[in-house]
Amino acid sequence: MAFSLRYVADQLFSEVRFAKEQHGHLTDELLSALHCVFHQPLLHALDLVDQRNITRLTTPSGRVLHQVTGSSNQVYNCLISGDFCTCPSYTFTVLVKMESLMCKHLLAVHLAEALRESKKQDISDEDFVAYMCYDSSADDKNTKELHV
Repeated sequence: MAFSLRYVADQLFSEVRFAKEQHGHLTDELLSALHCVFHQPLLHALDLVDQRNITRLTTPSGRVLHQVTGSSNQVYNCLISGDFCTCPSYTFTVLVKMESLMCKHLLAVHLAEALRESKKQDISDEDFVAYMCYDSSADDKNTKELHV
């Protein structure tokens, strides 16, 4: 079931991209379809996109990491290629309970990419590794945020 739901999600992200290119906005039908698949996280994810809280970090070697500033101003690292987020909701709701396909941060990343609404920033390969190896439990902050 997860595979077929993931296929539907990918198709919807393609439709989001197409709707943005053709109409400049998402249609009511597309928003309804997104809501049927993602439920409550959709509204939060759209708000994160509207607030421009998603930054696409790209390395010279082509690696991509997204940082999402959540509603509580906490910064989470997301990998779109592996559908991973560092937020507690991802761990609990997606991985442990398997109640959702993705958390609101990861959904926001997919939507921002489809809508071409991500802020963009270049980082070094060393910074990418530092983000991926960062242990949030060893610090008072939950994630490492890039300050340039």
